[in-house]
Amino acid sequence: MTANPSAALPASDTSLPAGDETGHTGEEAVLDVGPVAHGGHCVARHEGRVVFVRHAIPGEKVRVRLTDAADGAKFWRADVIEVLEASPDRVEHFWHVADSLRAWGHGHPPVGGAEFGHMTLARQRGLKADVVAEQLTRLAGFDQVPSVWAGGVERVGEADDGGTGLGWRTRASFSVTPGGRLGMHAHRSNHIVAVREMPLASEAINTLRLWDLDLQGIERVEVAAPANGSRPLVLLAPAPGTKDKRLRAIAAALPADASVAAFDPLAGTVTQLRGRTWVQESAAGHDYRVTGEGFWQIHRDAPGTLVGAVTEFLRQGDFLNPGAVVADLYAGAGLFTAVLADAVGETGSVLSVEGAPGASRDARKNLHSAPQVEVVQGRVERVLRQKPRNFDALVLDPPRAGAGKAVVGQLVASQPRAIAYVSCDPASFARDLGYFRRSGWELAGLRAFDLYPHTHHLETVALLTPAP
Repeated sequence: MTANPSAALPASDTSLPAGDETGHTGEEAVLDVGPVAHGGHCVARHEGRVVFVRHAIPGEKVRVRLTDAADGAKFWRADVIEVLEASPDRVEHFWHVADSLRAWGHGHPPVGGAEFGHMTLARQRGLKADVVAEQLTRLAGFDQVPSVWAGGVERVGEADDGGTGLGWRTRASFSVTPGGRLGMHAHRSNHIVAVREMPLASEAINTLRLWDLDLQGIERVEVAAPANGSRPLVLLAPAPGTKDKRLRAIAAALPADASVAAFDPLAGTVTQLRGRTWVQESAAGHDYRVTGEGFWQIHRDAPGTLVGAVTEFLRQGDFLNPGAVVADLYAGAGLFTAVLADAVGETGSVLSVEGAPGASRDARKNLHSAPQVEVVQGRVERVLRQKPRNFDALVLDPPRAGAGKAVVGQLVASQPRAIAYVSCDPASFARDLGYFRRSGWELAGLRAFDLYPHTHHLETVALLTPAP
C-alpha cells in the first residue's frame, strides 16, 4: 500500500510548522498564474521571485497565502485563497477538506491528494500532457516533443466512474488526529485534518466507515479493498506503547468481513488481528496475493491498462514470443511476470527481480506454478550482473525515484533487444530516458495514462530500443 506518514498537530491548530514561521510565510499576495510545473503547482512571480502555486489554473489572477516563504529561499510556495479572475475550466471542488478556498477560509490548509479537483478533467489531462512534454524537452534532451508520442494523456476508468474521476482508489492511506479521529495531513505540513469521507476511494473503502472509529493509540491506517470484491484489509500502525488489547478493540469495531492486522512501517512486519494479513488481487487473468503494505496499483483499472500497454509494445516489436528470454525488474508481487510467463510459454524464461523481501515472497507464491519463472530477491543491478543472459526484452517498473544512472548503465550493458519502461513520475522517467539516449538508445513508443484523476500524477509506458 502507498504510505502517507503524518505527525501530530490538532485539527483545530492553525499554526504552521516552526520552520515556516520565518520570512514572509503567512502573508498574502495577488499573483498572475503562469504555466503548470511538475508536482501539482503552477508558476507565478512575486517581486521577481518564483512562487509555486497550488490550487490554481494557468491564466488566472488569484490571491494566495504564502506557505513557505523564507527570505533566503530560491523560490516560495503558496496556496490559492481567493480567485479574482477565474479560468473557464474552474469548477467547484468535489471535496471540501481538499478545497484550498474553503480550507483556508476555516483557518487551516487543505488536505493533500486532490490538488487538481478544482478544474475539469479535460483541463487536468491537458496540464499533465504539458508536464510530460516539458520534461521530455528539458530533462530527456529532445529538441521537440518526439513524434512517437501522440501528445495526450489517455482517459482510464470512465466506464466505472461515469466520467467523474471519483471512486477509483482501491487503496488509501490515512493519518490519525491526536483526538483519535481518522485524518489526512496537508501538503508539506504536519497539520492533520479530520476527514469523514474519501471521494476518490472505492465504495468498498468508504463503507468501512473508518471515520466512525475511535483510533486513539494508532498513528496511521492503511486500507486495501481489491477491485475484484475480495476481502478488504485494514492495517493499523500503533503508537509506541499501545497495548494489544487496544488494537483488538479497534479491530472488533470494524465490519466483520474486513481482515485487520497491525503493522510496523519501519520493520515491515505485519501481525494478524483478524482474518488475513494479505489481500487477493486480480488482473489479466491471474490472481495475486499481496501481503500487508506490498505494492499494488491503486486505480482499479491500472493493472490491466499497464499490462496491456507493455505487452502491446513488446509484441508489436516482435520482442515477446514463445521461447523469448525476458526479465521483470522491480517486479513486486508479479503483476507483469505472470503475463510475461504466459507469453513466452514453457520454452521461454522470465527472470523476476524484486528488492523487497515481502513482495518477493508473494511473487514466489503467485508464480509457483510457472516453471519458466525464476524469482530472485535483490537489487536489480546486482542480480543482472550475477545472472547475465541474452535478453529479448526487459520490463522496468521502478519506484517514483526512477531507475537512476547506475541501473540504466547496467541495463544497457545487459544488451536486451528492447526495454518497456513503466513510470509514475515524468521527471525521473525523462531523466532516465536522457541516460538511455546518451548510451545510444532511442524512444520507440510512448503512452501516458490518467490513472490518478484529480491529482497531478500520471503513468507513462515507454518502449526503448538500441539505435540502429
